[in-house]
Parts: sequence; structure tokens; C-alpha cells
Amino acid sequence: MVVAKIAPSLLSSDFACLAQECERMLALGADYLHMDVMDGHFVPNLTLGAPIIKCLRPHTKGFLDCHLMVSHPEQWVDDFASAGADLFCFHIEATEDAATLIDRIHAKGMKAGIAVKPKTPIDVVYPFASNLDQVLVMTVEPGFGGQAFMPECMQKVSDLRSKFPELDIQVDGGLDTENIAVAAKAGANVIVAGSSIFKAKSPGEVISLFRKTVDEAQTAM
Repeated sequence: MVVAKIAPSLLSSDFACLAQECERMLALGADYLHMDVMDGHFVPNLTLGAPIIKCLRPHTKGFLDCHLMVSHPEQWVDDFASAGADLFCFHIEATEDAATLIDRIHAKGMKAGIAVKPKTPIDVVYPFASNLDQVLVMTVEPGFGGQAFMPECMQKVSDLRSKFPELDIQVDGGLDTENIAVAAKAGANVIVAGSSIFKAKSPGEVISLFRKTVDEAQTAM
């Protein structure tokens, strides 16, 4: 049985205090620190890159879960490894040789993940799943925070969970206290949430609720 891992998205944090925000999330119970990397090409937005990860690394022992929404992710493996990323998650839509890329990520000492957009069939990741540490099912179109959760993506999570019961399955996009049960029941165990955590009156309570909901769903499976 997989366990809950809660990953606040730092895209919703105060970037002027990024290190402090990371430590605040960890103190409130976060398992991962989700870093949204966007290049303005694969998605129509620019965020942070390897230099910021490198600056952040000395200030936190947190698990840096880097989601690269970029074209040609191959060119960034060395930079993110050197910067101190713990997990390098690339989009299956952005590469022509996922198997080789996964091997390169692992060779650099990082965990490897594949992300899929809402309209991408989940079976494209099946050939690689046994060599992956995580699969990210996007529940919004990648590129911007604050979008509405797309429940139709949950069938992909269910299909993935039924085939790979021990795989970490991450969901990202619009997750909140109203829909977390839907994601958990489908089989997601790694929960990315930005606005619903950072804008909450009690972020720690939201993190605890997410964890409890996921663990209860996994126990019931």
C-alpha cells in the first residue's frame, strides 16, 4: 500500500520569502516541496529554474519535487541534478525518448517522474512505469495556478492505480478540501496543492485533511 505524500506548490507562495515558505510548509507537515518549472514555450508562463533551486537547496532539507513544464527536458537534467533537485518530472509530450531520459535522471541521482496533460491518454506511460518513481496526472492544463479541478482526469488515475498498485501517483491542479476525496478514491497518493494550502486560514489543517483522506482511501482499497 502506498502512503500519502502532500506536496504544497510553491508557485502559490511568497517568492520574496521562498526559503522561509518552504520551511513553513515542512513544519506544517508537508512531505514534498513542489517546484513548478515553466519555460514560456511548452507552457505560456515563466516561473523558476535551476538557479533558484540551487540557491534554495542550502536553506532546506525538504524533498524538492521539480515538475518541468518545458520543451526539451533532456537539456536540463545536469543543471537540476547539480542544483540539488530530488525528483525530476518531465512531460511525456515534450520528449521523443522517455526511456533514455529516465535513465539519465536516475544516473544523476534523482528520482524520475513522468507527467501527462489532461488530454494525453494514460497508457502512454505504461511502458515506462516499472522504471519510474512517480507518475503525475495533471488535473488542469499546465501553465498557470488557480485553475478548476478536472474530475474527468480521475479515470486515468484509476486505470493507473489498477495496473501499478505500488506506484506513487501524483495529481496536480485545482485540488482542495472539496475534491480531495475524489482524487484519493481514484488512487492518487501524492497531492499537489497551491492555492488551497497557501490561502487557507489554517494551512496545516488542510495538509492534515489531505493526508487523512488519502490514507483512509488507500486502506479501503
